[in-house]
Amino acid sequence: MDDTIGEARVTTKPRILIYHAGQCAPKKCTGIRLSRMKKSQILTSMSQIPRGGVVLNPVSEIAFSRADRDALLVSGLVALDCSWKKAEEIFASSRLGVQRALPYLLAANPINTYKPIKLSTAEAIAAALYIAGFKELAEDTMSIFKWGPSFITLNHDLLEDYSRCSTSGEVVQVQKEYMEL
Repeated sequence: MDDTIGEARVTTKPRILIYHAGQCAPKKCTGIRLSRMKKSQILTSMSQIPRGGVVLNPVSEIAFSRADRDALLVSGLVALDCSWKKAEEIFASSRLGVQRALPYLLAANPINTYKPIKLSTAEAIAAALYIAGFKELAEDTMSIFKWGPSFITLNHDLLEDYSRCSTSGEVVQVQKEYMEL
């Protein structure tokens, strides 16, 4: 179901967009696989990022939270898909959209298993969806990868706690409490 607000299209589930920098092995790329499975749309230029889209960017100073849900529904969720070796350059050059960093989570992907913060594109998207209250969509996103469901299982308590936070500040506080354990 879609509603229209001015020129913006509001849906009941967010549009998933992936800026693909073309720096990865296509067979291992979770962003390409999500696109092939019709779960996302690939962007080939940063200029294609929607003005109000929520961009997952680990160098952002603002944490992603449930407060970003409305922006997701209006303008979409954008992941930046690039090599971790060149990530700093890509993330630093991202200026369009509403920049948000995901809180502390552990990767479950085969390349970075149990490494904090080094999430695959699919894991980042699923985490944002889960935190924003789209838990079934997050699980569906991860279901196309053999290791995918283990990301949700591994981070379940964190994701649940983050999803109960209303603001970025609350997410940062929960993250801080986990880091002190």
